[in-house]
Amino acid sequence: MPSRTADTHWTGGLNDGSGVVTLSSSNVGRYDVSFPRRAADDAEGVTSPEELIAAAHSACYAMQFSALLGQAGATPVSLDVSATVTLGPDPAGGFLISGIALSVRGVVDDMDEATFVTTAETAKASCPVSKALTGTTITLDAALA
Repeated sequence: MPSRTADTHWTGGLNDGSGVVTLSSSNVGRYDVSFPRRAADDAEGVTSPEELIAAAHSACYAMQFSALLGQAGATPVSLDVSATVTLGPDPAGGFLISGIALSVRGVVDDMDEATFVTTAETAKASCPVSKALTGTTITLDAALA
């Protein structure tokens, strides 16, 4: 199976420094990062590790859920997935990812609401990114659109 790489070049200290994250494997983008923007409510056009994790989680979950819907005999027409990753204080000091909230709304042929929600939960548990983040509480809100 393939591996993917992202690189960060950082200059300066934590609070006065900044970095650039490069999605090296795909070469589709370079994104500015800074700790003050990471810890602020307004990102001001700067990304964060949490936003990048949210992107990875929402994409991975959508793929996994689509696969499971097909295995269940349903036809996924569309899935809109959002992942919100929250950074919070760590009681032991520093910071931690205090939670991830997944939300999915789907248009799916040949499936009732209860089966959709059950399959959504299975996708949450079996998505590779969810598995990688098992130390974090991950919630799910799922409904047919």
